[in-house]
Amino acid sequence: MRYVVLIAYEPGHWDGADEAVRQEYFDAHHAFEEYVEQHGERLSSGALSDADLATTIRRDGTSDVVTDGPFVELTEQIGGYYDVELPDLDAAIAAAKLLPRAYTLEIRSVVGVEGYESR
Repeated sequence: MRYVVLIAYEPGHWDGADEAVRQEYFDAHHAFEEYVEQHGERLSSGALSDADLATTIRRDGTSDVVTDGPFVELTEQIGGYYDVELPDLDAAIAAAKLLPRAYTLEIRSVVGVEGYESR
């Protein structure tokens, strides 16, 4: 099964973290990645820029409005993701539990859309 693990965090925590805390985060990410490699495959992953650097497109049916910044005010924001293939949801949950405890994690299965092929 293919899953995307979305990583949400509260902005500012990383900037105030000392070297030891940052190393704990790196170690947790490495543990996640090692688990995935042992049980499946990491297809891609990445860190995302903060929401205040996002570009939002709002549509009202006749026009598009492009603005800087997030769509809504957030206390947490998506800061990164992993796109992985693992045997089942239990394996995805076990892997996600290895990531830093300060994160809120959302696991979503990737589904095919009938009639649509990605390129």
